[in-house]
Amino acid sequence: MHGRIKLKTTEEQAEQKQKERLKKLHFYDTTRSACFAKRKAGILDEEGLILSGQLLAANPDFATLWNFRREIFLHLKEEKTPEELQTLFEKELSFLETCLRVNPKSYGTWHHRGWVLDHSPSPDWKVELELCSKFLQFDERNFHCWDYRRLVVQRAEVSPQEELEFTHKLIGTNFSNYSSWHYRSTLLPLVYPDTECRVGRADEEALLTEYELVQNALFTDPNDQSAWFYYRWLLGRADREETVSCLYISREGQRLIVSFSHPVNVLLPKDELILFVDGLPLRVTWKSPHPQLKRSAIWICELPPNTINAACSEHNFKVHWQDGRIQRECILYKGRSESWCRDSATDQQLFRCDLSVEKTTVLQSELNSCTQLQELEPDNKWCALTIILLMRALDPLGYEKEMLQCFQTLKATDPMRTAYFDDLLSKFIIENSILKMEYAESRVVDLSKKNLTNLCHLDQMQLVTHMNLTSNRLKSLPIHLSMMQCLEVLEASDNEIECLEGLVQLPRLQEISLQNNRISKICDLRPLASCPSLILLNLKGNPITEVPDFQSELSELLPSLKDLIV
Repeated sequence: MHGRIKLKTTEEQAEQKQKERLKKLHFYDTTRSACFAKRKAGILDEEGLILSGQLLAANPDFATLWNFRREIFLHLKEEKTPEELQTLFEKELSFLETCLRVNPKSYGTWHHRGWVLDHSPSPDWKVELELCSKFLQFDERNFHCWDYRRLVVQRAEVSPQEELEFTHKLIGTNFSNYSSWHYRSTLLPLVYPDTECRVGRADEEALLTEYELVQNALFTDPNDQSAWFYYRWLLGRADREETVSCLYISREGQRLIVSFSHPVNVLLPKDELILFVDGLPLRVTWKSPHPQLKRSAIWICELPPNTINAACSEHNFKVHWQDGRIQRECILYKGRSESWCRDSATDQQLFRCDLSVEKTTVLQSELNSCTQLQELEPDNKWCALTIILLMRALDPLGYEKEMLQCFQTLKATDPMRTAYFDDLLSKFIIENSILKMEYAESRVVDLSKKNLTNLCHLDQMQLVTHMNLTSNRLKSLPIHLSMMQCLEVLEASDNEIECLEGLVQLPRLQEISLQNNRISKICDLRPLASCPSLILLNLKGNPITEVPDFQSELSELLPSLKDLIV
């Protein structure tokens, strides 16, 4: 038995570990209490740095202790010479690097490091750049380090061109470097600013040179999403400028409706919306179509009595937005009950904002490249999704059949995201339906049997009088449906609708068909009480029809209803 190492039993090992944990816990509690006592007493000395450093070396995320250290440094800054202070800060930087090795993604540590350099008498930002490069080798997606690097780049006055070359180097090492791709998208507009001065966009020619880099990444690893996201950004363009897209006047309803290209809040003092009638300003009260819409693309005002005279009169209406920088004018002619002036969806390319339409030849070339890649990788969802976007940017109606086939591929390759693809497909189907309606100059939209799961772009259907949503998969009629202020007939049978919150304050709505849905309570129908013209309601096949005395309750809720089908 002599000369052999005695092995501890499991119980002895557990007991020893417990003793060590208790010892560490006691030290931690004692040191923490000492730090708090010093801070409370206002004792800001180097001993406080030692005590707090003992805790932060093990737990760099103790934010209060970083604050304590900064207070100490600010105090010592008044007592020590610049040389002594520089030595103290250099020691702190060394300590911080140790903390970062414990936790490279510590918010407090990176923030404190930047603070130390900003207060140091002689900061060496070039060394910090090297430090960032070293930590990005450990983890190229460490966004804490990326944020700190942007600070260092600013302080060291590193040119955007140098940083662009840095991202190129990282991407060349590993295409799957999302942070580098993203950083590159922020640098390109700085190095190659857009010739038309659009915010956030790079020069078109500079973007063209990026395609080769991205395509190398796509063909090397088609399933990596990093390059696909950057590819989408390259093909993108700036948002549409804010405009008044439509002005609508109703002589019978004595009301005026203003439509914007983007949701806005006209009630903010700095963005007053002013109405002029026949050249004179008219004070009116604006409201959104639904109480929950604080920012809305549609704003409504009731015109004061006698603003619009008899049908034989003609009136000129004009709105000013943003101190008159944005305007829209419309004339209500003699004998007309309503009038409108608007931008055409076909002219403005309202639904082509995802990808650029400035370089059609480029988009066609990119579509050809993606189609070739899909032949090699038929189950690649990123390729299929990009092909859909490219086709919609080129010709949404002409590629409609191919788009539907691509969506079937997407659902088959990524069944976990079927719901997302269904919603995206619904969006594109509605966009195409609006375009067809525009070409036909119709105010009727047929969205029946489209397998829709949601409704969108309802602000573009402000003038629609008849909508057919029959035989889809809708679960609700959303609040944005209230933007359809001209709607008279709504057919929404054979869906899964439980909520009618969008059927609020629709002054011209007369007929609603909700047959074979899931409306089960009388309170679900309460929004209809705000529709004064409603005379026909079809609730056949809904659970509510089985509720005793529901018709008597409904008659109290909707006294003007003349025809109820159950």
